[in-house]
Amino acid sequence: MTIPDNVQFTADPAESLRAFFLSKNYSQIVVLTDENTRRHCYPLISAATPVSLIIEVKSGEAQKTLETCIHIWQQLTDSLVDRHGCLVVLGGGVLGDMGGFCAATYKRGIDFVLVPTTLLSQCDASIGGKLGVDFNHFKNHIGVFCFPTLTLLYSGFLKTLPQHELRSGFAEIIKHTLISDRSMWNQLSSKTMESQPWDILVRHSVEFKAKVTAEDPKEKGLRKILNAGHTIGHALETHLLNRGEQVTHGEAVAAGLIAEGYIANIRGLLSKEQLDEISRYIRSVYPRIEIDRRAEEEVCQLILQDKKNRGNKILCVLLNGIGHALWDYEINVDEVKNALTFYQTL
Repeated sequence: MTIPDNVQFTADPAESLRAFFLSKNYSQIVVLTDENTRRHCYPLISAATPVSLIIEVKSGEAQKTLETCIHIWQQLTDSLVDRHGCLVVLGGGVLGDMGGFCAATYKRGIDFVLVPTTLLSQCDASIGGKLGVDFNHFKNHIGVFCFPTLTLLYSGFLKTLPQHELRSGFAEIIKHTLISDRSMWNQLSSKTMESQPWDILVRHSVEFKAKVTAEDPKEKGLRKILNAGHTIGHALETHLLNRGEQVTHGEAVAAGLIAEGYIANIRGLLSKEQLDEISRYIRSVYPRIEIDRRAEEEVCQLILQDKKNRGNKILCVLLNGIGHALWDYEINVDEVKNALTFYQTL
């Protein structure tokens, strides 16, 4: 597998950005940060090139809204950024999704560069051209497909992350191995999270996701396998955030992988031994999310709004053994409830 031309691994992000901008002729360069990346990450790229404007927004999934986009668009407008400008998005998955969406829609689209700073964004969110924001509490409900001019991956940013952020990104790496590579899953699941070789795992995820998205850029078929764990995981994440409870995307996806693994087992796609193997490892890394009966009902209602659905059918990705997956697999609300009950009993 190969890395796309617009994705670059680097040991010196400032020098790589400097070289990139020397090859371009942008009228203005704007940097989008949150309070954390401005403090911890921007100093590592600040010498790259003169910046016309720094836009800072608050961090967190709760800020991934059209209201925040309006703030960003207004800042670009007030600074007279034209269609020949470039937006550098320095942050994790939330900022990458939202900043890229703002760039792709501002004056019908300006170039943007993603500099992902979290494990989640480096191994998953920054690859594949999906951009968007949440709407009325539905995740990524408003969005577009648009690829950045450059995605710059620097593993040094991972040293700035607290453990819960590494754990969040690790869920997507786990997912990639479960749906594509039994051998890599075996290697990964033999180690604790703290002893994982992040450089190797990030490259593996980037190569795999880039291959899938190149074959299916608009998610008409194969790319749907990347939603493993996300049908139940997204609904669970939305439910908890609506209640003001703190949960990371990765924690919710990890729970979704177990719950959807249970459904795959019931459907005869995943053996009990494989389900136990997956559940044991994920539970060794992630704390259990408490889900009561009332929460089950709300999660099921949210799943009925999932973007992958067609008509009134809930379409899910189910593992077909470890290392393979099936997409557009129809499941029902009762199976979701039983899966959540199984997850709670672990």
